[in-house]
Amino acid sequence: MAPTAAIRARPCTGAAFASVFASAFAAAPAAGRRRARAWHNAELLPFAPSVGAFRVMTSLLELAHAQHYPAGALYIVATPIGNAADITLRALHVLTLADRIAAEDTRNTGQLLARYGISKPLVAIHEHNERAAALKLVDYLRAGERIAYVSDAGTPGISDPGAKLVNAARAAGFGVIPLPGASAAAAAVSVAGDWAGMFTFAGFLPSKARQRDAALAQLKTHPYALVFYEAPHRIVETVEALAAALGGERRLLIARELTKLHEELFEGTLAEGPTWLRADANRQRGEFALVVEGAPQRNSDDDQSAHDALLSMLLEELPLKSAAKLAAALTGASRNALYTRALVLKKATDE
Repeated sequence: MAPTAAIRARPCTGAAFASVFASAFAAAPAAGRRRARAWHNAELLPFAPSVGAFRVMTSLLELAHAQHYPAGALYIVATPIGNAADITLRALHVLTLADRIAAEDTRNTGQLLARYGISKPLVAIHEHNERAAALKLVDYLRAGERIAYVSDAGTPGISDPGAKLVNAARAAGFGVIPLPGASAAAAAVSVAGDWAGMFTFAGFLPSKARQRDAALAQLKTHPYALVFYEAPHRIVETVEALAAALGGERRLLIARELTKLHEELFEGTLAEGPTWLRADANRQRGEFALVVEGAPQRNSDDDQSAHDALLSMLLEELPLKSAAKLAAALTGASRNALYTRALVLKKATDE
């Protein structure tokens, strides 16, 4: 059960939160601030000049403030994947409201918070201490604190210790509240096209070739698009391995340095990917998200014909049950479905 210990209410006032937003605006590049003012003067922002930017921003801040943020809860907060302007107003609100902020790398998080004028106690939680750190953070939750967890970049719980912290908090009876925001995987899929409408996030492939190839063998027939993350020193090798394992004709999107100054996208095939990467050494720098087309779907009529032919041959030598079992092992199709089909074929033959 979750604790019922009372804790004092510490609302984040509109004025205090407005100062945080002002810090974020000030942290933006000067050129960006000039463009924002120019857009406003040219009436290109989505509000009328009579309303004004301040009133609109105040309204948005009030919406962020109005939602209930219970004490003794874990907040999973998405942060920018590159461009600091991609922080959400609710993320700023919760980071301002939190008693402590848990982070994969406190140095990176400290620098990010400084850009927004936020200073909070930081707790490191990473792969080397995640169990002990999770227990410590659960103790803080028992004391009625609001704990915010952020990863190095993007949405937490994906390829970082956040998932185990979520498990620990929920197992101890505490609420876990998501604050959505930037995600490299979602951003890459959004520009891939309709062939990536359904996808599976596969994260980082194993670094050792043998384990990597085994993982790709399991994914070879997966029908949905596959999303991977990759580091710069392995990007060419990984794309080559994907082409070898899955087939070079599959479509590929390489998203490099998303939302950053040197953001770059490549859309082609797995066979073309390594050539594009090698054409410019700069293309092998930065952080990568890869979207790979899923396995081509076989024609069901062709499958049925192939299964019938196989079952007919097996039924000449084996009992019906054994024929269906062996056919299932050879084709990967459902044993029950093949057994039912074998009954039909056998009946037709007997007649």
